[in-house]
Amino acid sequence: MKRKADRDVEKSVTGAVFARKLRRLADAVESGRPFRIQVDGESLTVPASAVFGIEHEREGGTEELEFQLRWSVRSGKKD
Repeated sequence: MKRKADRDVEKSVTGAVFARKLRRLADAVESGRPFRIQVDGESLTVPASAVFGIEHEREGGTEELEFQLRWSVRSGKKD
């Protein structure tokens, strides 16, 4: 399996779009299902086994709150 290129994308969306995506995510997490989403043209599947976190940052008069989902992608290669 070919390794995907590294990337770091932030995409702004409307409040309504954000709320719809959060509802779909919450439903998937609550029912133990994978979550599928497309971000800037790339389709992602977050496995049900993902690790969830919440991060808060404050710097120079700006605050940021992130809901994080982290998972490992297996390449299929044996180490």
